[in-house]
Amino acid sequence: MVMDVRGVIFDVDGTVVRGDEPIAGAQAGIDAVETAGIRRLFVSNNPTKPPEAYEARLERAGIHVEADEVLTAGTLTAAYLSEYHADDRIAVVGEPGLVDLLSAVGLSVERVDSSGELEQTPDTLVASLDREFDYEMLRACLWLLSKEQVAFLGTDPDVVIPAPEGDVPGSGAVIDAIANVAGRAPSAILGKPSETARAMALDRLDLPPEDVLVVGDRLDTDIALGAQAGMTTALVRTGVTDDDDLAASAIKPDYVLDSLAELPPLLSDT
Repeated sequence: MVMDVRGVIFDVDGTVVRGDEPIAGAQAGIDAVETAGIRRLFVSNNPTKPPEAYEARLERAGIHVEADEVLTAGTLTAAYLSEYHADDRIAVVGEPGLVDLLSAVGLSVERVDSSGELEQTPDTLVASLDREFDYEMLRACLWLLSKEQVAFLGTDPDVVIPAPEGDVPGSGAVIDAIANVAGRAPSAILGKPSETARAMALDRLDLPPEDVLVVGDRLDTDIALGAQAGMTTALVRTGVTDDDDLAASAIKPDYVLDSLAELPPLLSDT
């Protein structure tokens, strides 16, 4: 059993909800954390929505969460850019929601659209999920990144993400396409399991890593986030990871659960 759990980091998509629908067992696990008086944080690699949108989305699923209990890849990216690229001209391959989020913190942002044209030459290119991503945008990124002085960042590494209709391509697919043609890897990818994500999550919980349990459906993001920081980890089978993935991966969770309904025994040694 997990001893002395004082904080839980929940993944969202594939762990708590799929679309706007709660996953079976999720409410039971979340209720157990609340009953035990344990601090909680919901951390999503979705770069397109601010925490307030997650508050509303989870409410529609019958799960009450405050916006300050949510971190997203978008907010992580905004924080990183504000610290290290505050004065840059930033080009974004991403959804309008990400552009709005970055603009809201005072960054100079221009979206790369299907024309492939930009009003100004950027200092930094941020790549993310963009459902309108096409050849012209890919060509624009190739030309931009041929200039070594242009920094290259990604919002999150998720190549595939769970959606109501089934798994769909995520930010990682776009980032990988750009990196492949440009011959350059991003200097940083800001979502889980990055150091930025770990530091911000632990700071928000105000707890040392050994007191925190991470619960999620992805080995390479959720479980890696916890394992790299010395947190306890639990994989749920309700998302993208199956038994074959688990057997083949070098990343091993401390616990494997069929759903969040099996979380309560991990929260106490009683």
